[in-house]
Amino acid sequence: MKKQFHQYEWDERLEADWRALLRLAVDEDLGGMGDLTTRALVADDAVGRAAVVARAPGIVAGGPAAEATLEFFDPRLQWQMDVQDGQSVAAGQCIARIEGPAVGLLAAERPMLNLLGRLSGIATLTSRYVEAVRGTRAEIHDTRKTTPGWRRLEKYAVRCGGGRNHRSGLYEAILIKDNHLAMIDPCVWDEPGGATHVMPAPVRAIKAAREFIEVHVPQPLRAGMIVEIEADALDQLEAVLPVRPDLVLLDNMSPERLREAVALRDRLAPEVELEASGGVDLSTVRAIAESGVERISVGALTHSAVWLDVGLDWIG
Repeated sequence: MKKQFHQYEWDERLEADWRALLRLAVDEDLGGMGDLTTRALVADDAVGRAAVVARAPGIVAGGPAAEATLEFFDPRLQWQMDVQDGQSVAAGQCIARIEGPAVGLLAAERPMLNLLGRLSGIATLTSRYVEAVRGTRAEIHDTRKTTPGWRRLEKYAVRCGGGRNHRSGLYEAILIKDNHLAMIDPCVWDEPGGATHVMPAPVRAIKAAREFIEVHVPQPLRAGMIVEIEADALDQLEAVLPVRPDLVLLDNMSPERLREAVALRDRLAPEVELEASGGVDLSTVRAIAESGVERISVGALTHSAVWLDVGLDWIG
């Protein structure tokens, strides 16, 4: 079975992330004076009923965090989802219904809608990429190009859109990139009799990474630890395939060059997976997928997704 990075599902750790962000959001919104408008106009015992409505079609993400938002502001607020995370929603369709104290509902409205709009926007964009490569073997992966503090939440949204998670952080896997290789010299040695051998820097880096894992990574994690290396030319790929990294990241290669890379991999080390990165958008991703690579990483999933327009409509 091929090694995989951690794949996010909603759990207590993600909820803890959101609650930490929510404390900042509350400070931004309420400051030391609270919701002045609601305090001036709404009775403390008023009860409200509202619907969370999509203004545009998309994929929903963030429902459990929205419910946690309501609970944070007032535990008496009741949340009922009509559309679950990962499901599609049409423009004008109700995502969820809320009932309870109006004061808490009005205070929770903007943080809740910001969360749903942001995460649903990521899920929606991800689903477009996933649909664009349907029928190929390529899977769409995210990157670490995430908003500080939001990474796990944004990666969860990618999963809601049908995408896959790349490494969560520097702690999860070894990814040897060009800046690492710039710090490593080739290993050169002479044999008796005059023969000179050269171990290229990428090969030396992979060997060093594996030795590091054996010494410094806890035993239960070693077997699943991924070693990936970046290559931006076919000769670099050819050099590293014999030492069998788990993944090779092919950076900024054209679809034609990617097909050559796949053929080279199939001939020399078919068990090594190839990941394409760079120059990926909705107009190019299909051709990249048809090259035969197994993975395509797309930074735009998290750094360029447009929020899904979501609103709160009062009922009655």
